[in-house]
Amino acid sequence: MPFTPTEQFNTVIKAIDAVNAEDPRMITVNGSEHPYETVYADRMTETMQRMYPEASELLRIAARAQHIRRWQIPRDTFPRNKEGYQKWRLGMRQLHADLVGTIMGDNGYSAEDIALVGTFLRKERLKRDTDSQALENVVDVVFLDFYWDDFVNKFADYDDDKLIDIVGKTLRKMSSHGHAAALALDLPPETARIVMAAVEREKDTLEAMAKREAG
Repeated sequence: MPFTPTEQFNTVIKAIDAVNAEDPRMITVNGSEHPYETVYADRMTETMQRMYPEASELLRIAARAQHIRRWQIPRDTFPRNKEGYQKWRLGMRQLHADLVGTIMGDNGYSAEDIALVGTFLRKERLKRDTDSQALENVVDVVFLDFYWDDFVNKFADYDDDKLIDIVGKTLRKMSSHGHAAALALDLPPETARIVMAAVEREKDTLEAMAKREAG
């Protein structure tokens, strides 16, 4: 059954978009410049619709708000190590949950709905909740589809082994549905080579995951 947005839902999405439109960072898409997080939110929504056309209203809100006001806490405000990265990520997830929670509350969503969207954004129930896993799948597919090349350019000192390891860790966060969507992407040859090398390296783990899902 096609998703029919409510007026309440549309108002929340517009409010999320208004926040993301304040992003000072710009990205060029099809010859024109747009706020970075506006483009990311559009890509999340489009990928969610393609992968999960039956997605709930709350899951769609979480997808749209995945990076809401992400520029507010720069990565450089935390130490350049693993611990600093983890603290930054946790801080960002809480920021996203708090911001969208306020928007949802202002537009009549219940405390229960707000709390549930917060669990999605904080990635608290991966592998245990269908909607939480769906959001993670979409995040990872968007990363591979649109942002992998930028990541590789940013970390040009990473060799193949490091890149394959990163993709492998990404695959382990996904479900079989996410794997299928990732492998169906029309990726550049070099990206596809790294992804397939990661699939081969993680073959046993991915097979075991698929069996658990089927069982």
